[in-house]
Amino acid sequence: MNRYRSVKHVLYADLKEMGEVPVRQPFPSVHADRVDPFLLLHHLQWKVPDDRPLRHTGVDPHPHRGFSPVTFIIKGGVHHRDSRGNNSVVWAGGTQWMHAGRGIIHSERPPEGILEKGAEQEMLQLWVNSPASRKMDQPAYFALHAEDTPVVKDTAGLVQIRVIAGELNGVKGPVPALTPVNTFMAEFKAGGEYEFALPAGHHAFIYVVHGVVEVTGGSVYTTYHAVVFNDDGEGIGLKADADSLVFIASGQPLNEKIAANGPFVMNTETEVLEAMRDYRMGKMGILIED
Repeated sequence: MNRYRSVKHVLYADLKEMGEVPVRQPFPSVHADRVDPFLLLHHLQWKVPDDRPLRHTGVDPHPHRGFSPVTFIIKGGVHHRDSRGNNSVVWAGGTQWMHAGRGIIHSERPPEGILEKGAEQEMLQLWVNSPASRKMDQPAYFALHAEDTPVVKDTAGLVQIRVIAGELNGVKGPVPALTPVNTFMAEFKAGGEYEFALPAGHHAFIYVVHGVVEVTGGSVYTTYHAVVFNDDGEGIGLKADADSLVFIASGQPLNEKIAANGPFVMNTETEVLEAMRDYRMGKMGILIED
């Protein structure tokens, strides 16, 4: 096997209007579908308006079933509430990982104090598919704060990597993912470089949140570009030509049929229709925001 993986796709994150919060979406797109087990990646950047209450901004209550919506917070913070009674605020550097399971309703609002901190919000949201055998599990929510996130550093002091799920160089992420996945957030100073070993068989991609990054055996990629790799090497090598922030993910593919409609991701169309019915009947709970 080769030492480094070759590049399969290079995807630009086009800007999409979704309510009041604009998002960039590198995949799925017309150029590439999902990166099994990863369904979708969004990059959100916006400034919280100061002309109305925080409880009327952000993302309103909405349902999910059959996968894990995960939010990696880069700037600002998120106030999460859900129909299972979870009520949690996570600030920059932290992660909110939710297993939607059989169904949950949640909202994602700017937290109190965000305006005093500059009102800037930036985050990634990754949808991680759940295997058919776990799609109807009870929902679960996991808040990982920046101070509780393990960090791996290079010897030169130019690279710092937050290990959220999975394992990097013997350091394990605290998030209990349902299937084998790695999610890392790497901060590079200009000139910093790092080799990420990846498990054989994992599908993998990187997303350049900010900066300029050179991929060993590939090319140079800039802000808002995702690079999807072939499964033909032991890992990937990255070198930053400028101060950069890069998200790295890999996961064991599920290789299962997908039937999806909006916030519901199941294996058959019948299961999606059942999810819609259960949501309308209130079987995913009720969320009353305070």
